Amino acid sequence: MAPVTSTIRDIPSEVLLSQRDGMPRECAINLDHIQTVSKGKIGPLIVSLPLAKMNELRDALLFALGFDG
Repeated sequence: MAPVTSTIRDIPSEVLLSQRDGMPRECAINLDHIQTVSKGKIGPLIVSLPLAKMNELRDALLFALGFDG
């Protein structure tokens, strides 16, 4: 799980989301704080993002894990 926050830091380990992505306002997925949690503790999920946004997510995750090339 990666938390979504309204605090946007504009750093390589976050991905911006907007109303076009189904969010009520601009926010960011924060890949610096990924964690595993049981499915029962997860609230609403974003289940579909365009391929370009998924590629951004992959790049941000790789950066957060130290695989930034």
